[in-house]
Amino acid sequence: MRSLGIDLAAEPAGTAAFEITWGEGAARGVLHGAGLDDRRLLGLIGAVDKVGIDCPFGWPLPFVEAVAAHDGGAVWPGRGQPGPGFRRSLRYRLTDEVVWRRVGWWPLSVSTDLIGVPAMRCAGLLDALAQSGEPVDRAGGGRVVEVYPAAALHHWGLPHRGYKRPKGAAVRSMALDRLLAMLPWLMVDQADLDRCRGDDDAFDALVCALVARAAGLGHTTRPDPGDQAERAASEGWIHLPTGEVSRLLGPA
Repeated sequence: MRSLGIDLAAEPAGTAAFEITWGEGAARGVLHGAGLDDRRLLGLIGAVDKVGIDCPFGWPLPFVEAVAAHDGGAVWPGRGQPGPGFRRSLRYRLTDEVVWRRVGWWPLSVSTDLIGVPAMRCAGLLDALAQSGEPVDRAGGGRVVEVYPAAALHHWGLPHRGYKRPKGAAVRSMALDRLLAMLPWLMVDQADLDRCRGDDDAFDALVCALVARAAGLGHTTRPDPGDQAERAASEGWIHLPTGEVSRLLGPA
């Protein structure tokens, strides 16, 4: 099995991808070059079994409905709801609420934060995959799944706060060292490890590849039948690992 992790930015600069080939008793990881455009990403996605993308796969359904109503001159769905509850339903997806209940903080809002710009690029990638004949399930039932590196690190008991950007280098290096200690069978060239220490995009891509492997093994959270599954089909679904990271080398 081959898993790929993508830390997706709005532009090729800032986008990173990490690929892991899983064998018997060992796994081999490689960090792909910086500046990954859509063509290269689609090529990488098509060559592996499971892909974890750190980016929302959709927008909150109430937000989509509210914008459509406003655009069409219909009644604003929030009429008579002056409190923050309605506006929060426009900001966060159902999967964001599930993550909040599990880890204690909200993911970035795809409708009101800057993460919405990478999400537009992600929508284009998912559309290109569908156009090529690749079944796309925003809930994660196909080749691609939505992942959240910080929440995965939290689940695995690793540093997950303050590891971003140059000021987070020390925390990031600590998280990487502890992660590698849990994965003695993961072989990665020193140059790629150095990039993961120096660049949070590269580090997140590594974590995404591990969560993609977990999803491929069926060791991630999935939406429950009913409302969760229906919302996830439109809004996307964040796959959180459910097992120990050290068990990812098990049979596929």
